[in-house]
Amino acid sequence: MGKRVIVAGMGHGGIAAAALLAQAGFDVTVYEQKAEGKLGYDWTDIFAPGALGIAGIPMPPLSKFEYKVDMTFFGPSFTVGLQQHVPLDNREIKMERSDIYDHLIGHALAQGVKIRYGCAVEAPILFGSRVVGIKTSEGDFYGDLVIDACGVDSPLRTQLPDSLGIEKETGEMGKIYIYRAFYNKGEGAPAEAKYKVMLFADGKQGISWVADEEEYTDVLVGRFEPFDEAEALRFTEVLRETNPRIGRERLRGGQFAQIPVRQPLSILVADGYAAIGDSAFMTVPLIGSGMANCFKAARILADTVIADANGAFDSSTLWPYQVGYYKLLGAGFATLAAAKTTVSELTPAEIDYIFESGMVTEEDITMGADFTNLFAAVKLDPKELITKAKGAISDPTLLKKFVGAAMRMGKASAACAMMPKKWNRDRVLSWAKVYQYAFK
Repeated sequence: MGKRVIVAGMGHGGIAAAALLAQAGFDVTVYEQKAEGKLGYDWTDIFAPGALGIAGIPMPPLSKFEYKVDMTFFGPSFTVGLQQHVPLDNREIKMERSDIYDHLIGHALAQGVKIRYGCAVEAPILFGSRVVGIKTSEGDFYGDLVIDACGVDSPLRTQLPDSLGIEKETGEMGKIYIYRAFYNKGEGAPAEAKYKVMLFADGKQGISWVADEEEYTDVLVGRFEPFDEAEALRFTEVLRETNPRIGRERLRGGQFAQIPVRQPLSILVADGYAAIGDSAFMTVPLIGSGMANCFKAARILADTVIADANGAFDSSTLWPYQVGYYKLLGAGFATLAAAKTTVSELTPAEIDYIFESGMVTEEDITMGADFTNLFAAVKLDPKELITKAKGAISDPTLLKKFVGAAMRMGKASAACAMMPKKWNRDRVLSWAKVYQYAFK
């Protein structure tokens, strides 16, 4: 084929798509700002291993991963713990982020992908409305297709012309700020729940976890607003009051990250351009898990590019990538994002009531690999959600919020169903406005 594909940034979806396209005969180069061997954060990641096979990536060696234990979810007051019960054949695996990258990069190089490290992507190069290359710290590079895998604040997506209709920002509460650190083992007794996930702990709007591992205790603090290390350490001290297994020596980590937790990007493609991974907001809303989604999206994108026999790589020939992604994952995540809006409106007392009243039960959180989050209940039909809420909630104010959640979910679902199946510029731009409005 010989067509040149630029992958901007080494996001997981980008490197997976690069391998598939190189294997198919494309000339693929990845441009990454970090140095070789310095990718990722100093922590572990969790993902569904089946997604690797979908992207044509072999399983990593057994010595490089272990299976994740089920999570137990708690409201702000820790009065009720609800544990996942994930079927054995649907368990996720846990790997060091550095090992994941080593595995993905090794596979990509074996397929013929070229990687240029220490090359920061700065902006798109456009010819009219078509993306024809990237500006970098090492000069300008041109290609027939640019795949944007630069992350949540991608310098490509955020500098595209407004006329393309592609959203530049995540929007209010569209991303979560994460601090994560690994501490030595404290002197307290082992926790009954090995992997505790807490909503709105200490009255703060966000999510946190404490994972009691054999050699360390893993602490994550997530908020919808930026916070600094001083606040992270203060909050960790609060967590120690009920989790004495958190020691006082930080062994590793202590890093911050930003993760999108909103509905998928309304338009994923333009002439010569396709967004994937965090650049396209492909994570599960609120929780932020997205690696498996990226691998699945990589397969859809690669198949779409390969099917473009004439190598046009314009909006019309790339549009099936968006249609395929929304059919497989995006529409479901959009509905979850609509429900997340209601979660952000709840008070700590209301969240405690939901746990204590039986509004959410362990049967609602039996999902695992594809939806690792507390809110499996929002996969219910909106009418079913209202019925369940009426049976469990005596507070009319709280009931009203859940009725609102069901209405938002219905709007989001309807908007996704209206997405044009074939590319037409005017229709797509009009639909994107309807889709975006569903979340306001």
